[in-house]
Amino acid sequence: MRLDDFDPNIDVEDQRGENFGGGFGGGGGGGLILGLLPFVFSRFGCGGVAVLLIVLAVFGGSLPMLGGGQRLSPQVAGEGSSALGQPGETVQQKCLANAASHAACNAFSSTDKTWKAYFAQNGQRFTAPKLVFYSREGRSGCGTAQSAMGPFYCPVDRGVYLDTSFFDELANRFGAKGDFAQDYVIAHEFGHHIQNLLGISDQVTRQQQRAGEVQGNALSVRLELQADCFAGVWAGLNRDRMQPGDLESGMTAAHAIGDDTLQQETQGRIVPDSFTHGTSAQRMKWLKRGIDTADPNQCDTFSGEI
Repeated sequence: MRLDDFDPNIDVEDQRGENFGGGFGGGGGGGLILGLLPFVFSRFGCGGVAVLLIVLAVFGGSLPMLGGGQRLSPQVAGEGSSALGQPGETVQQKCLANAASHAACNAFSSTDKTWKAYFAQNGQRFTAPKLVFYSREGRSGCGTAQSAMGPFYCPVDRGVYLDTSFFDELANRFGAKGDFAQDYVIAHEFGHHIQNLLGISDQVTRQQQRAGEVQGNALSVRLELQADCFAGVWAGLNRDRMQPGDLESGMTAAHAIGDDTLQQETQGRIVPDSFTHGTSAQRMKWLKRGIDTADPNQCDTFSGEI
């Protein structure tokens, strides 16, 4: 996808090179947040974060850390916080640090401009998220960020968190090469921000709180598939920038990260009741629907069959 017109008008934080040992479960400390977050994200996706926030509220805004760790500082989750990498570092310096971060910034900027324009056309208020780079381990308003969690969106500080080494894994482990595969990752996480702005994430979370595990997982699947569709809508609204091979690249990525494909690869068997993101076929279907229609109203994954 032709996204080579760098635009510095985005909010970017850079945590690469920072040391988060001790207070956030780094080193040998360990902590409750570190233990809970991978579970929450893997089992319930973006919607599960809000469930964790209820627990956070009970403990006065942060979870107590085990092993003598410190509490999460309120300043970390605050809006408008400055970059945690190098003080005074410009957006351009953060984005041009390497090719992967440059590509991520370009995709993020494009999704930001596209959704901002869409919201304006429909008389809706748009609040931009931020893009946060980290390496192996970082911190977010939702707790510890770890590379093993993959890219994620934190609704507390409205941040899209990314260790760009995931792009290498996407290409080498999953065979999803090409710029659009990377763009799809960014656009999917941005899709969760759109769900947050529209109140969809909160609605799903409330339903999950009343549901059992299997039904909660099913709701998470629908939330994730809608984020896939929103990613496709962004691409569809920028169809003039798509290039030959982009669609194939996106479909390959969507197929590679389907729950059934990942479970077969990692555990040798498929357990549908444990799905939280959708099958490969479903992820491909909803990404393509978004691209073909370029209409968010066609992304209702909560009605009927998916």
